[in-house]
Amino acid sequence: MTALLRTVLAASAALATLAVALVSIVAPAPSAAALACATDPATPKRQLRAMWISTVANIDWPSRTGLSVSAQQSEFRAWLDLAVQKRMNAVVVQVRPTADAFWPSPYEPWSQWLTGTQGTNPGYDPLAFMVAEAHARNIEFHAWFNPYRIANHDDPTKLVSTHPARQHPDWRFAYGGKLYYNPGIPAVRTFIEDAVMDAVSRYDIDGVHLDDYFYPYPVSGETIPDSATYATYGGGFSNVADWRRDNVNRLVQELGQRVHAAKPHVAFGISPFGIWRNSSTDPLGSRTSGLQSYDAIYADSRLWVKQGWVDYLAPQIYWHIGYSAAAYEVLTAWWSDVVKGTSVQLVVGQAAYRAGASGQDAAWQDPSELSDHLTDNRSHPEIAGDVYFSAKDVKADRIGAITTLVNTHYTRPALLPARGAGAAPAAPVIGSAVRGSGGVQLSWTGSGAYYAVYRVDGTPPTADPCFFADARNLLGTTRQTSFTDAAAPASATYYVTALARQHQESQPSAGKPVGGSGTFSVVVDNADAGFTASSAWGTSSYSTQLHGTDYRFASPVAASDPAWFRAAIPSTGSYRVEVWYPSNSGYNSATPYVVAASGGNQTVTVDQRAGGGQWRVLGTYTLAAGTYNVVGVSRWTSATGYVIADAVRITQV
Repeated sequence: MTALLRTVLAASAALATLAVALVSIVAPAPSAAALACATDPATPKRQLRAMWISTVANIDWPSRTGLSVSAQQSEFRAWLDLAVQKRMNAVVVQVRPTADAFWPSPYEPWSQWLTGTQGTNPGYDPLAFMVAEAHARNIEFHAWFNPYRIANHDDPTKLVSTHPARQHPDWRFAYGGKLYYNPGIPAVRTFIEDAVMDAVSRYDIDGVHLDDYFYPYPVSGETIPDSATYATYGGGFSNVADWRRDNVNRLVQELGQRVHAAKPHVAFGISPFGIWRNSSTDPLGSRTSGLQSYDAIYADSRLWVKQGWVDYLAPQIYWHIGYSAAAYEVLTAWWSDVVKGTSVQLVVGQAAYRAGASGQDAAWQDPSELSDHLTDNRSHPEIAGDVYFSAKDVKADRIGAITTLVNTHYTRPALLPARGAGAAPAAPVIGSAVRGSGGVQLSWTGSGAYYAVYRVDGTPPTADPCFFADARNLLGTTRQTSFTDAAAPASATYYVTALARQHQESQPSAGKPVGGSGTFSVVVDNADAGFTASSAWGTSSYSTQLHGTDYRFASPVAASDPAWFRAAIPSTGSYRVEVWYPSNSGYNSATPYVVAASGGNQTVTVDQRAGGGQWRVLGTYTLAAGTYNVVGVSRWTSATGYVIADAVRITQV
């Protein structure tokens, strides 16, 4: 497999390791009140939980080249749904695997891993699509860039003719059967930074990640062909090794500065090889005996921490507990000590690809090995979370290793640890909490980038700070201002907090109690069984104002072709009907909504160019008891632009 890097441990055989990247996490100091609370280490309030989605060689996504746009998008949605199912809150997606791009980059060609042919337009913007889909599920999206690798072959004629590596042959070298950009050339460094910054500036990503491919991993019998470059640019360095490290250091320092200057909320981090140096070589090193990334690939990851050039490190600690050459527990302790007292946070890269895999050591045939890693992490407060390589291995769940981990450590959702020192938003205000056939529906107003919803059984007179000290009462998070608790108990009180883009959390709202019975209210989303529409209605998740995971759209037509929302009305009476739709300047200015009121249909036209992303009242109507199509969205309008059908809410008044 071309994406696997071959590293040599001094003790013995080659270990398969994959280059990957991660997200910056900064855990805030707990409040004085929270310090007095008894918290459960198995339900931490804040913890990064992520998986890497690798595109090189179609390891994870797309599953193969040449898939249709709809098939590619369907596959990616399935990976996000898997993350939600496992209660993860971030993904790290490889968007520049081999000096190519998963977006329309002015610097580099379209990736061959999309269509099978480098430079061929896939017919849509994958990066824009992926970011929108992740954010619709309130999953952070971290864009993973491989800095120097050009190709997993050494034939430049196989590159598209417009490739920068062909236009600038002096920028590249071949080594170990692969092509690389030469890190020692200043113009190369600037070019790589510019290519990355194009994605940062144009897309709403949450993090920039570099993996561990810096200078090539050593190949026996070969020498990196950069002696001429060293002669040109190496003045002031007494040896080539220090010069090479300086080249990598400059890229790290400069790119981090440029990312933060452009978008301070975007995290910058690196997932280095798990060993910096061995203590037998350097007293500052770890008690290990494996390949030293400082010496082998010229990656001084310890310096990056001490200089504060990165927001986080995510070392790939891909070895089991007790491994003689590089024990997991030895390295978590060493890395925790490295970041202690700095502003750089630590996330652990976990080898999900080893668990239960054929040919791995006996320790990896134990379903509890990965779970035991997270238990070890609890002894190091510096560790802010974990990321798993890779998505296909999370899905495979060999020997039930992922299930064991989730059932032990991810029983509740978790907020992402806060980054930086930004202010928290104001507390939200819950407007309604009503029990309906689908559970309790909450709605609120607030100014957060997203919101966290908590539920406490019963009706406590005041909000105890300990309700929010860990995740035991956390139901979930959303970027909307509504939430449905389908598993609500007979009596409960709800609280909502607002969170900033870098995850600073507001004080909780006033509690909103809900008893065992109450006013009927039901929400019907376009993805629910109660929704029907003809094949003329397309599906989209383009707008971030959507309700749920997607919405339906259709062109106007002089014919009756409504999309219907069906609901069970418990008794004849007065009901408030509200609609939710994403707005866009190109949508329809006179979309007809049809309400099947008692006595005859009532039609209300809505300007869907504005006012989206919230509940909008159509009016109060007398509805008959029964299960039927209550609200329709008609295509019969003379106005131009798509008509949108997303969700309706019906509340007895």
